[in-house]
Amino acid sequence: MAHFDTSGLQPAADRLTEQGIDVVRLGYADIIGTDRGRDVLVNRMARTVSSGVAFCRSVYGTTPRGGVVDIEGGLSAGLPDILAFPDIDTLLPIPWEPGVAHCIADLYNPDGTASEESPRAVLKSVVAQFAELGMLPMVGPELEFYILEEDKKSASGWSRYGEGTGNVYVSGLKGDPENVLLASLRQLGEYGIDVVAANHEFSSGQFEINLWHGEALDAADRAHRFKAAIKELARANGHLATFMPKPFNDEGGSGFHLHFSMWDPAGETPLFDDASGPDGLSKTARHAVAGILADAPALAAVSNPTINSYKRFGPDTLAPWLIDWGMDNRSAMVRIPPERGSAARLELRLGDASANPYLAIAGMLGAALLGVRNELEPPEPLVGYGYDPERSEQLPASLPAALDALEADRELVEVIGEPFVNLFLAYKRDEIERFNSWITDWEFHEYTYHL
Repeated sequence: MAHFDTSGLQPAADRLTEQGIDVVRLGYADIIGTDRGRDVLVNRMARTVSSGVAFCRSVYGTTPRGGVVDIEGGLSAGLPDILAFPDIDTLLPIPWEPGVAHCIADLYNPDGTASEESPRAVLKSVVAQFAELGMLPMVGPELEFYILEEDKKSASGWSRYGEGTGNVYVSGLKGDPENVLLASLRQLGEYGIDVVAANHEFSSGQFEINLWHGEALDAADRAHRFKAAIKELARANGHLATFMPKPFNDEGGSGFHLHFSMWDPAGETPLFDDASGPDGLSKTARHAVAGILADAPALAAVSNPTINSYKRFGPDTLAPWLIDWGMDNRSAMVRIPPERGSAARLELRLGDASANPYLAIAGMLGAALLGVRNELEPPEPLVGYGYDPERSEQLPASLPAALDALEADRELVEVIGEPFVNLFLAYKRDEIERFNSWITDWEFHEYTYHL
């Protein structure tokens, strides 16, 4: 039976009461990054959560359309529980829901051991492996998304908000006629997740909000909360926010870029900077780049985790298509920004916005860890515009190929954890099976008239 350290619960409840908060939303990320949870009354919180809050373990196998994948230890095992216990350090009041605070939970098995399938637990494990090497990974997330508005004339019921061409990087009402982005930025700024800037992206209705860098787990927590918050704020305005990789045939996709640097355990010395090294990069930085390149096919599975993800790729999309790296080169999968010193870092441009932040970051860090451990060396960096398959290997072109690459990459599987990988593969292969049996609009329009 699980036994948790409950000493911080009542003091936390007392502090919340003093702030006028009477409800705690205990939340956690499932496999696809949806925030699952339960609202708990603060005046009963210490008692209610002291032994963990039970959730059916098959929440790991719940699909976006409400199906249940029979994961190991799930449906066939009689639908047993997992336990959610709050990480009190993550308590944050929700500015747009007066009287409510959000708290991230860690997930455990009933015997008190960490649930190895939990995305947050996966990332914690990888960070701990870096600590064994005396290294502290820092991450800065960048996420793109679309805002949609109701449209009864559209087949889907939605159309792009603020339709207009060429509005990339504009500010104000020109590309955001209702100031949705500005209002969201202000509310998120009060949430405590360290958002710093926002802009209109390349496509109509597409926006990006940047989060400040921080320790890897903290960065993932903030990115997870950010995605959930953007969707909630859009709902409050009658809009729909989507992090779907490529929701439209005639517009670009949405990315999830990760800026990654390495520091000493105290966070005082940058480990990617070396003025005497090639391009001002340290051996550690080069090893990390090489590891990410080596494991890129497997990383695609967690960084580009949907069938739709692979429709975002291709030449001239500014989405990675090939496995390469370059100096301040946005056509490369791994870009090295020009800053050095404490700002020395790499930018992994592989991921799309549908990725679970915990898993995208864990995958990137796991690959970098292997590069550092094995002292791998990268090839020569890309010079000039990329997207030339004669120069670099191509990434997987489909989700099935990416899943096969992940399953075959035994070193990476060991680093991020086999129990999680087995669950992830089962969940995603069920998604592929369901898609392959579904008749799409494209098939209807392609075949019905002439055949």
